[in-house]
Amino acid sequence: MIRIIADSTCDLSDEIISKYNIGIASLTINIAGKEYRDRVDIQPDEFYSMMENFEKEPTTSMPGPFEYINLFKESKNMGATQILCICMSSGTSGSYQSAVIAKNQYLEDYDELDIYVVDSKSMSHGSGYLIMKSAMLLENGASFNELIAFNEAYKTNIKHFLAVDDLNHLLKSGRLSNVSAILGKLLKLKPIMSMRKGKGAIVGKERGKKRVLNHYVREYIKRVDDSINNFIIIGYTSDIIIANNLKKLFLEKTSFTGDIYIMQMGVSVGTHVGLGAVSMYFIEKQHIKDGLMKSEIEKAVYNKDKFIEKFKNN
Repeated sequence: MIRIIADSTCDLSDEIISKYNIGIASLTINIAGKEYRDRVDIQPDEFYSMMENFEKEPTTSMPGPFEYINLFKESKNMGATQILCICMSSGTSGSYQSAVIAKNQYLEDYDELDIYVVDSKSMSHGSGYLIMKSAMLLENGASFNELIAFNEAYKTNIKHFLAVDDLNHLLKSGRLSNVSAILGKLLKLKPIMSMRKGKGAIVGKERGKKRVLNHYVREYIKRVDDSINNFIIIGYTSDIIIANNLKKLFLEKTSFTGDIYIMQMGVSVGTHVGLGAVSMYFIEKQHIKDGLMKSEIEKAVYNKDKFIEKFKNN
């Protein structure tokens, strides 16, 4: 039996976690000197309702190796012989390193499990996407080695888009480079982030959330790998309406017929991205480099083409 485990930053819904029997190692959030386990002691809506009143920024800490060792033991007792552990990017969290330490410690004492730890190079539902896709492949008969091969081949093809209302949370937590954060503040527009070398970076900017959502859809159409992308994930922190608006726009503007999952970002991720965040995740054809300058040039060409199309017969 193969079991998939992850850390709580994957932000998958309780229904998905239960359906695929995914083991979760929870991060810890420190709020005003009190510690909470993500999605165990505190739930996202509860946290977001408190967020505006925090006098001091909450902090997060990774699961310790013992958390993973307990999951390994639990999995063994459930009949697992192989474990695929998919962690948040090592560039944004110590969860991956903690899982590797746990694997080495466990295998020193026991020689009864085959354990592979994946550095997803992803944040939030980006690692969640890898986990869900792995679970679906496992359900369809994929072997342990095939799951490992899929994760290593596709982990940098999980495309992230995330827009936030306030960059301060990401800057203070170190999830965004100083250069990107300063640039985003100077622009005074909605910055759009993706992953670059396992860390968040600004790759676009738009004025207002409606244009942010259109940016997501344009990029999806340009990048998506239709041969393997059978679902997308839309994430949100405090405002499900904006997530539903993105789903509606997506269905209007694309020919996609797969599943669209709307899932809330958990407390550990929400601590760093803040209120009003909206995100989207899918598999792109290849790891296409993007950046703010590239995005601006492409947007200018797109707007020019729209103008020409509208007025070409006038």
